[in-house]
Amino acid sequence: MKLRTKFILFVTILHLLTLVLTFYIFKNDKPLFILSEVFVIISVLIAWNLYRQLIQPLKFLMTGIEAIKDQDFNVEFLPTGKHEVDQMIGVYNQMIARLRTERTIQEQQHFFLEKLINTSPTGIIILDFDEQIQQINPKALQLLQLNEKDIIKHKAGDLQGDFFQHITSLNTGETKTVRLAGHTTVKIQRSHFIDRGFPRHFIMIEEMTAEIIAAEKNAYGKVIRMMAHEVNNTIGPVNSIIQSSLATNALWQVPDTIAIHDALQVAMERNYNLNIFMRNFADLVKLPEPRTSKTDLNKLLQNVVKLMELPAKERHIALKFDGTDPPFYITADEQLLEQALVNIVKNAIEAIDKNGEINLVLDYRNRTLKIQDTGKGISDKESELLFTPFFSTKKDGQGIGLTLVREILVKHGFSFALKTIQQNYTVFLIKF
Repeated sequence: MKLRTKFILFVTILHLLTLVLTFYIFKNDKPLFILSEVFVIISVLIAWNLYRQLIQPLKFLMTGIEAIKDQDFNVEFLPTGKHEVDQMIGVYNQMIARLRTERTIQEQQHFFLEKLINTSPTGIIILDFDEQIQQINPKALQLLQLNEKDIIKHKAGDLQGDFFQHITSLNTGETKTVRLAGHTTVKIQRSHFIDRGFPRHFIMIEEMTAEIIAAEKNAYGKVIRMMAHEVNNTIGPVNSIIQSSLATNALWQVPDTIAIHDALQVAMERNYNLNIFMRNFADLVKLPEPRTSKTDLNKLLQNVVKLMELPAKERHIALKFDGTDPPFYITADEQLLEQALVNIVKNAIEAIDKNGEINLVLDYRNRTLKIQDTGKGISDKESELLFTPFFSTKKDGQGIGLTLVREILVKHGFSFALKTIQQNYTVFLIKF
């Protein structure tokens, strides 16, 4: 039963009882009976007035409680002229003003934090109390090459991929370097903040690819320049001596010297091959900066197919590209990009070896190129070392091809990845 109902019930019973008593006490004295009835009526009016004065603050209080419950901090009350009620109204209005200010500050801070997270150059993944992924910023999605809807509200340990297993195994404050798809290398760190008295964890993903590539290039560049210098300084004079010897006919008149003549010829050819070998390494170090212009990728791919069609046919490999679509314009250095694409197709041909298929697929909507081959594929162990300088899966490979491709695509700012999706299906993906 409500308080006001109890009050009305009490006052009603009290006055009815008073009326009954006055009737029995003063029923023989009519003037006193009338006077007593007047007093009862006055008492009822006074009680009603007191009821209104007592109930009004409660109404204000209930209205304020409802407003707070609805998180409406704009409801304030005007003074009534009654001291007690006005005191309560003053306290309530002061509390509501403070709550409104606090909410405004919190909303501003939340908006700033959201904007900071979304525009951060560092990938951020925020977990909830149950270790489910609650939020992920655009940079993290870009690095992981995932859609937000595929991972939100999922536990990191339940998602596929080595990256999420690394997240699960990380302790708070621990840092780990991880290789993602393609050539991307990141540093991940697990931290936490306190939310409503409980710790909530988040993962920071910092891309280190550019720094690592720069350090690698600086290291192998010095070695290659030193090797090229020594080899050229040695091969030049040696070949000059051999050529002079071969040109001196008097030395080869004796029949027994024919074998030596042939051996010197082979040695000179071998020196030329060694020179070409070193020149390939030197070209990697001296790769120029792209001179970009508007380029039709569709036309460029047709040229690459024409160039590589014969080597593919010799191995009974079908090289397919549907070049009937409209122009696909990108900003690139045509010569450098052609060199990269030729290397990718050449690697695909060598991966197939004999009897297979290579498809070049342009996606105009997503602005991507897929070079798909039916080769033997890449193992998990090999995929971790892809694009590493001088690493090759071929027996006599120099490990230059993919490094050169990496250098060209990175200089253009194109993201890329090489992955075996399933058996006899490997894809080199480039995003423009």
